[in-house]
Amino acid sequence: MTKGKNGLLRDKRGISPVVATVILVAVTIVVAVAVAYWMGGIAALYTRFEKIEISSAYASYSSGSGNWTVTLNLKNSGSADATIQFVLINGKPISEFLPNAKVSSTLPLPIATGQSGTVTLQLKKDGSFTSGTTIEIKLHSASGQDYPKTLTLD
Repeated sequence: MTKGKNGLLRDKRGISPVVATVILVAVTIVVAVAVAYWMGGIAALYTRFEKIEISSAYASYSSGSGNWTVTLNLKNSGSADATIQFVLINGKPISEFLPNAKVSSTLPLPIATGQSGTVTLQLKKDGSFTSGTTIEIKLHSASGQDYPKTLTLD
């Protein structure tokens, strides 16, 4: 190394092409990872969804009233609020079973994200609902999702 007139080093050598390539690749990877995390955060804002979980479902018979009380405990574990619009029994709206079946809960039933809710049905013992009968209850949400549960009336 030689010193010039003004005292600066006059070394003509630079970094090797291999080191330059490694630095360029490392910087590119870091930038790509940062952009991926940033885009993932933006995408999460626009991809909200509802997900209702039926945490428990049971039917209890009251011999005094001659009715089954069916209770469905729900939890919204999705990232968007959900609203239960109506109930189907064996694929048919519950209104087709009137007066032998009715929803005791107020519908539509909104369930906020992370919150719980309960849907209660009253089924009268008749030809459609007898002891030992298996029924499918389907909850239909405002977003068009169906949440089925199969129960046996004991």
